[in-house]
Amino acid sequence: MDVVAACRAFVAVSGHGSFTSGAAAAGIPQSVASRRVAALEEHFGARLFDRSSRAVRLTPFGQDMLPSARRLVDLADAMADDAERARLRPLRVAVPEICPPRRLADLVVGARRQRIHLEVRPAGPPERERLCRTLEVGAGIVAVPAATAAWRVPLGLAARTPFPAPTVFLETLRSGRSRAQARRRILIQPEDDVAHLRDPLTRAGQSAGLAPTQVTVTPSLVDAVAAALDSPDLLLCSRQQAEDFDLHWRPLAGLRLLRGYDVAADLGEDLDQLSTVLYADLARCLGASDGHPSPTGDLPPGSPSTGDPT
Repeated sequence: MDVVAACRAFVAVSGHGSFTSGAAAAGIPQSVASRRVAALEEHFGARLFDRSSRAVRLTPFGQDMLPSARRLVDLADAMADDAERARLRPLRVAVPEICPPRRLADLVVGARRQRIHLEVRPAGPPERERLCRTLEVGAGIVAVPAATAAWRVPLGLAARTPFPAPTVFLETLRSGRSRAQARRRILIQPEDDVAHLRDPLTRAGQSAGLAPTQVTVTPSLVDAVAAALDSPDLLLCSRQQAEDFDLHWRPLAGLRLLRGYDVAADLGEDLDQLSTVLYADLARCLGASDGHPSPTGDLPPGSPSTGDPT
């Protein structure tokens, strides 16, 4: 017997003085209300209603049991409300601020279809780590080395004009003998200002003979894109970003740079939802367009898989 359902029928009938009216108020057929009250009476071993007249009246036992039945029904209703609120508990997630708003919106929609209520908070790498550490968010998509990453996004150089070759050799960016010849800079956006990306690129630039100022970190992504659109400078970015900014993109020769992302979460359930249920949706937001990104997933056809010149 469903005690809560039986008590709900009992309370409804007692409040309306009729099985017919009480059943209608409870949203059940009159026959169901009668069976539920009868089952409750059998369970307690005493009658709840006096049915000897046309009007249904509580027995003394019924009067004594009615307050408890009401409390049980109210508690069940409150529990159902709590469950709904818990189900809609927002999962606040710190995401890279480079994620395009439309793709983030698609992520939120996809999560809702999986009964996951997401609230995304775009931020740079240090801020995402801070938000996770202080528990201001339930989870974060944090920057990690590619070897330990759940998602990997190949990086290359993007420019306003087409490249003459399928890969870019850093040696070609050395300034000529003429002082009038401008030095083309490689612009590192804040999302890639992390040691496992910035340091290898800086060392490779030094080995190729680039001036120290030719590899530089920009204050913001907007500044970096503006410089790439208005000068010969090159933007370090993903292929997806280059397409969004209407720039031409090529991978670096001899140097494979990969953004790496993983989930940091306080609760195992949140970690599972992001790393499994929403894995493909997050991949699209991050620029790892296929469901299971590989280190060479964004390289153009014919490019060497390791970036080594051939």
